[in-house]
Amino acid sequence: MLIAMKSLLQKAEEGKYAIGGFNCPTLENVCAIIEAAESLNKPVILSFPQVHEQTVPLTVIGPILLQAAKAASVPVCVHLDHGSTIEYIEKALKIGFNSVMYDGSRLPFAQNLANTKKVVELARSYGADVEAELGGISGDEAGIAAGGDTSSKLTDPQEALQFIRETGIDSLAASIGTAHGFYTEAPKIDFARIQEIHDRSGIPLVMHGGSGVSDEDYAESIRLGIRKINYYSYMAKAGVDGVKQLLDQKDVKYFHELAIAARAAMAADVREAIMQFNP
Repeated sequence: MLIAMKSLLQKAEEGKYAIGGFNCPTLENVCAIIEAAESLNKPVILSFPQVHEQTVPLTVIGPILLQAAKAASVPVCVHLDHGSTIEYIEKALKIGFNSVMYDGSRLPFAQNLANTKKVVELARSYGADVEAELGGISGDEAGIAAGGDTSSKLTDPQEALQFIRETGIDSLAASIGTAHGFYTEAPKIDFARIQEIHDRSGIPLVMHGGSGVSDEDYAESIRLGIRKINYYSYMAKAGVDGVKQLLDQKDVKYFHELAIAARAAMAADVREAIMQFNP
């Protein structure tokens, strides 16, 4: 069933858990995520970052995500992740996405704030919710490895409070020490920063670069206010590993066998992530 992001995150806030936002650049991803969520009877977020446009057009995958959400037996939100232009965000809204993220984190504060206000006004006209980013989260949401360097500008709590109040966003992606892609060393998460931003703003916070974080760091981040965790790189790697394992076992002649193996491996990985985020 298609459910608003704000509703999902409000329940997560009340229950003190987080919901996984999983990237969906292929049909195998979509099927794996829904299969995992339904097997656990847990809500889930199907995400499509603008950078994945090079993999599959939004106009092709968008309707598939919406149909999968509507047909699912669990609550599902369809979310545009890391939208960098208002034009692209509006394209997603017209397709039917009920949540969008504007990422103006590389812009000066004033410009990020002004653009985010415009996105909020636009999204509200479609009945959609808005996530925005403040601070610098290194790496690439499509899975380009960031290594262990998470020294980009962390989110300033005072700036975050001003940003949230003036834009009216529904959730905030804060820079807390994580990074997109694969970690070459354990991220150093600033737990005090999570707690201060959450306690002062009362808004659900989003962890980007969530795959590869330790179980202990997940638990502490969620306890302090993280309510949505973006997860892709390690799910994608699980799919690759599933294909490698099949190729080691037999001489595969049909591509769909590889797709099925990847889907099964990714579903198993997503199940583990969901259980960690929302026991």
